[in-house]
Amino acid sequence: MAASPEIPQARRSPRWIGTLLYVPGLYGLGWLLVRPLGGIAPALRPDQVNLAGAVVSLLLLVLTLPLRLGRAWGETQPWRALGVMAPPLAILGAFGRGLLKALVLLALVVGALLAGGSARWIGPAALDGGERLNALALVVGVGFAEELVFRGWLWGELQQLVAPRAALLLQAAIFALVHPWSRDGGLGAVGLLGGLILLGLNLALLRRDDQGVLWGAIGLHGGLVGGWFALQAGLLEVLPGASPWLAGPGEGANPNPIGGLVGWLGLGALLLVRRWWSG
Repeated sequence: MAASPEIPQARRSPRWIGTLLYVPGLYGLGWLLVRPLGGIAPALRPDQVNLAGAVVSLLLLVLTLPLRLGRAWGETQPWRALGVMAPPLAILGAFGRGLLKALVLLALVVGALLAGGSARWIGPAALDGGERLNALALVVGVGFAEELVFRGWLWGELQQLVAPRAALLLQAAIFALVHPWSRDGGLGAVGLLGGLILLGLNLALLRRDDQGVLWGAIGLHGGLVGGWFALQAGLLEVLPGASPWLAGPGEGANPNPIGGLVGWLGLGALLLVRRWWSG
């Protein structure tokens, strides 16, 4: 598997200790910086304080990445090396293709749930303005933040530490492991972990196919997260007793289709089509 073409040969090499501590250190610092909010604004819920910590951590990441890439990679154009900066048409094209892939995958899940009698279609009228904005924020926010970390910084850094194929597999494994895949336990946990690994592989290879532009991966990742939120917020009702192998593991009417059979088949098919298409 060739390395992604957008990342130049490093003039310097990062150290494993820096790679392991960089993002967790920023996350911990962001968490500490927002702890006083609980006393300043007692009305804030703990999850709101934690969200503020995540936002602060992301800001710290954005502010420090150019320094990190300059010192550890010897990179003078950090945002281009990360795939964030590119010609506008390349960004729009990649983002649109990523969103389209997300819609196709979600359509497969919805179709299987409806055909199997595990869900009921409600329609767009059930979504209010706030839920629509939430879905849009998830598309852009979660897609950008996680792809900047995993397919931008982490994958690029790993390519300078290990062989290209190992870097590809390792970034997908790390991406999967840091998500809460084990909450359901048993086969549900195995299904979710496997689905997350497949998603991580697809996202990395999509960036490679887009000549290093990160926005296709952002569109696919954000589209899946935001699209599934919109479906659960009112477009689709997952019925009680829906099979976890069809809907995915999760509590009650809130399954995660990435860990279900349809999710696995869809993500696996994407990998096979990409391999066939690229020869």
